[in-house]
Amino acid sequence: MKQLDMDKTIILLKKYNLPFSKPIFVNSQQKVAKASQGLSFPIVMKIASSDIIHKSDVDGVKTCIKNASDAEESYAQIVKSARKKAPKARIKGAYMQKMEQGTEVIIGMKRDAQFGPVIMFGIGGVFVEIMKDTSFSITPVDRKMALEMIKSIKSYPMLSGARGRKPVSIDAIADIIVKTSKMTENKNIMELDFNPVMANESSAVIVDARIIVG
Repeated sequence: MKQLDMDKTIILLKKYNLPFSKPIFVNSQQKVAKASQGLSFPIVMKIASSDIIHKSDVDGVKTCIKNASDAEESYAQIVKSARKKAPKARIKGAYMQKMEQGTEVIIGMKRDAQFGPVIMFGIGGVFVEIMKDTSFSITPVDRKMALEMIKSIKSYPMLSGARGRKPVSIDAIADIIVKTSKMTENKNIMELDFNPVMANESSAVIVDARIIVG
C-alpha cells in the first residue's frame, strides 16, 4: 500500500466533487516569493512529503502567515525541521494554502476485514487521537445516516451553536460524508483521512487529505 501524492489526491477529490482548499506547490524560497504575489494572506504552509503522515509531528505546518517575507521564512523553517525530525523522508517542498476559517472536523474511512468499508466522523485537528470523540458507520452511508453520525458525537453542541458559538453547516458536512462513502466503491482506496475539514456557517471544505491505495 502507498499514500497518494497531492496531485493524484486532488484528481481523485475532483472526480467525486469534493470541496478542497487548493494548494500551491513550491520547492524554493524564490518560488514562495513568486506564489505569494497571487495569494490573499493570511495563509497556511505545509511540508510536502508522502513519507510524513502527521505533518505537525515534525513541525511541518505553519499557520497565520501574514505576508510574503513571513512565507519565505516559514518555508525555510518547515523544510529544515522536517529534514531534522524525519531524516529518511523524501521532502519535495511545501504547499501554500488559503487559511480557511471554521471548526475542525475529521472524516475518514478504513476497510474492515469483517464489515468492509467503515466511515468515521469526529472533531478534527491535531487532537483527534487524544479526544477520540468519533462515530462510525458501515457503507453505504446516505444523507440520513450521515446526519445521525454527526449528531451522535459528544461534541455535537460545538457544531450546533452551543454557548454563543456560531453553528456550522451540518448539511455541508453530511454532503462530504456521503461522497466519501461513494468513494469506497473504488476498491483500490484502502484508507483515507480528511483532517481537518473546516466547517463554517455556510460551507465545509477539506483542507488536508491522506489517501492510501493498494
